[in-house]
Amino acid sequence: MPHLAVLRFPGSNCDDDARHALERVTGADVRFVWHADSDLGGAGGVLVPGGFSYGDYLRSGALAAQSPVMHAVRAFAERGGPVLGICNGFQVLTEAGMLPGALARNEGLAFVCRTVTVEVQRDDHPLLAGLRRGQRLRLPVAHHDGRYVADDATLDALEAEGRVVLRYLPAADPDGNPNGAMRDIAGIVGGRGNVLGMMPHPERAAEALLGGEDGVPLLRAFARAAGVSA
Repeated sequence: MPHLAVLRFPGSNCDDDARHALERVTGADVRFVWHADSDLGGAGGVLVPGGFSYGDYLRSGALAAQSPVMHAVRAFAERGGPVLGICNGFQVLTEAGMLPGALARNEGLAFVCRTVTVEVQRDDHPLLAGLRRGQRLRLPVAHHDGRYVADDATLDALEAEGRVVLRYLPAADPDGNPNGAMRDIAGIVGGRGNVLGMMPHPERAAEALLGGEDGVPLLRAFARAAGVSA
C-alpha cells in the first residue's frame, strides 16, 4: 500500500501535527521527507505543512519553493499525484507556480489565530471526495500572511472553472473572513484538481479532544486520493 509523505523545511512547525492527524484518522503509513531530498520515496500523496519555512524571511513560502524536494513535488503533481498544501504549504504551492495567485499580509496587519467557518464549494474533485457542496466546516486558522490575492482575470478564471473549493463565510460567521482574502477564498485547486491549497488547518480539527473533527473528511479525502484506505 502507498504511504503518505509530509515535507519538512527548516522552520516547519505543523509537520508533526499533520503526521499525527493523518495516522490517527486514516491509519496510513506517514513518512517525513526532508527539504533537501530529491525524491519522494514512492509516496502516493504529498502534504506540504504549515509553519514558517525558512522563517519567511523573504516572502512566505518563497525560499521553500526553491528547495530540491519541490522539483520532485512538481513532477509528482504533473503525473497526477495528489498534493495538499496547508497554510504555509499553500503559500509554498503558489510560490512554486503550482497554484495561481499569492498569499499576502493579512488585511489587519496582525497575526490571526482563531476558528472560522468555511463552506465547501465543490465536491466533485478527488481531494474533496466525501464532502458535500454547501457543507460548512469549523476549522482553525493561524497565520500572518493568509490573504489570498490574484488579479481579476485569474479570479474570474478560478470562479468559472470551479477551482474555488473552500470559501470563508463572513455573512454567517461573526469571525468572518479572517484575513481579507479576495472573494473570501480559503482554498483552491489546480487545473487538474489534484493539487489543493488551503489556509485553514484541517489537521488541527481532527479529534474531539482538540475542539472538533471537521477537518477529518478533508484528511480522509486526501488519503483516498493517494490510494490509502481511509
